[in-house]
Amino acid sequence: MAQQAKPVHIIGVPLDLGASRRGTDAGPSALRVAGLRKAIGKLGYEVTVESDIPVPTMETRQIARMKARFKDEILEVCTNVATTTLKTMQAGQIPLVIGGDHSIAMGTVSGVSAYFREKKEDIGLIWFDAHGDMNLPGTSPSGNIHGMPLAHLLGHGDKELSSILDQCPAVKAENVVLIGIRDIDDHERELIRNTGVTAFTMRDIDELGMTHVCRESLRIVNTDTAGFHISFDVDGCDPSVIPGSGTLVPGGVSFREAHQLLENCADTGRMTSMEVVELNPFLDQANVSAERTVLLIQSAFGRNIL
Repeated sequence: MAQQAKPVHIIGVPLDLGASRRGTDAGPSALRVAGLRKAIGKLGYEVTVESDIPVPTMETRQIARMKARFKDEILEVCTNVATTTLKTMQAGQIPLVIGGDHSIAMGTVSGVSAYFREKKEDIGLIWFDAHGDMNLPGTSPSGNIHGMPLAHLLGHGDKELSSILDQCPAVKAENVVLIGIRDIDDHERELIRNTGVTAFTMRDIDELGMTHVCRESLRIVNTDTAGFHISFDVDGCDPSVIPGSGTLVPGGVSFREAHQLLENCADTGRMTSMEVVELNPFLDQANVSAERTVLLIQSAFGRNIL
C-alpha cells in the first residue's frame, strides 16, 4: 500500500523539441496505454486528475537558435510545467510528470523548488540518466536542449532557462546525485567536476554495487532538504531493459538495479515528486518499454515484493 496519503496528479508533457529524434512526444500516451493510472491506484493512491501541457509540434516552428534549438518554445512549455507543478503541490498533491524529452525537467524541478523555497527549504535531486545533461548552449555539440537541463537547474547557461519561476539555482549542487552516467561530452565532463555534484558512473555501480550507491545517494539528497525529486530518464537503464528510447547507450543499469534504487527511494518516504522522460514508443517493441517503466514507477511509489 502507499506510504503517503497524498493524491497524485499525472501531468503529461508531450515534448520532443529538445531532441534530434522525433517520438518522445508520444511517451505520455504510451505510459497511459500501459496502464499507469491503474498501476498507481493499485498502491492505494488516488489519481485525482490527469492533465496535459500544450506543446507545439516541431513542424510548425522554425529553428531560431542553432546553439539552443527551439529555446523559446521550450522555455514557454517549461514555464507552464513549473507553474502546474507548483500549483499541484500547493493543492497537496504529488506531481508525477510524464514526458517528453528531458528538457521538461527544467520546468518540473523549478516548480518543486519554488514550492519549498516559499517555506525556506531546499530540495534534493536524483538524476537517473545515461548522460550528464550538463551541456551549455555555447559548448553543446548538437544544440539540443535535452542535453542541457541539469546545467540550467544548477544556475548555468542561458539566463532565461536557468531562472524559471525565479529559481536560480533551482537546486544546490551538494544535494544533486547523477546515477548511471556513461556517455559524457568533454565540456560537460569539466562542468560536472567543477560544480561539485555527486556522480555515480556505471563503473562506480559495477565496483561499489547499487546498494552502496543507493545509500550514499539518499544521504546526499536528504541532507538539510525537505525531500527529493526523482528525474528518471529511461535511457539510464540498459537498452535490453528499455529499448524504446532515442538516446540508447549500451552497458546501463539492469532492471533489478533500477527497481532497487526506486524501492530504496520509496522506503525513505521523502520523495516529493517524480518525472519520467525520454520514452520513445516509435522505437519500442510492442510497448514493452512503457510497461516496464510503469513497473518502475510503481516501485518509486512504494510497491513491495512482499
